[in-house]
Amino acid sequence: MNADPLPMALFSVAVISRGLTALLGLFVASLAYRGYRRNGSAKMRALAVGIGLLTAGVFTAVAIADVAGAGDGIVLLARGVVTVAGLSVVLYALVAE
Repeated sequence: MNADPLPMALFSVAVISRGLTALLGLFVASLAYRGYRRNGSAKMRALAVGIGLLTAGVFTAVAIADVAGAGDGIVLLARGVVTVAGLSVVLYALVAE
C-alpha cells in the first residue's frame, strides 16, 4: 500500500507558487503605496489596494477557505469574489478623475 507521492508534490508546488505570487504582489503593492505616500495620489492608493487584493488577498482567501475545510465550490467562490473586488479597485484607479 504505497501512496503515490506525486499528488503531494504537485500540491506543494502549487502552494509554493501561490505564495511566491502573493509575495511578489505585495512587493508591487508596497511600491504603489510608496508612490501614494510620496505624491498623495488617491489613484496610487487604490492601485496598491487592488494589486494587494489580486495577489495576497486571493492567496489569503483560498488559504482560509482550505483551512476551514470548505468544498471546492466555496474556495472558487471566495477566490472569484476577491478577484472581482481587486479588479474593481484597479479599474477605479485607472478611470477615476
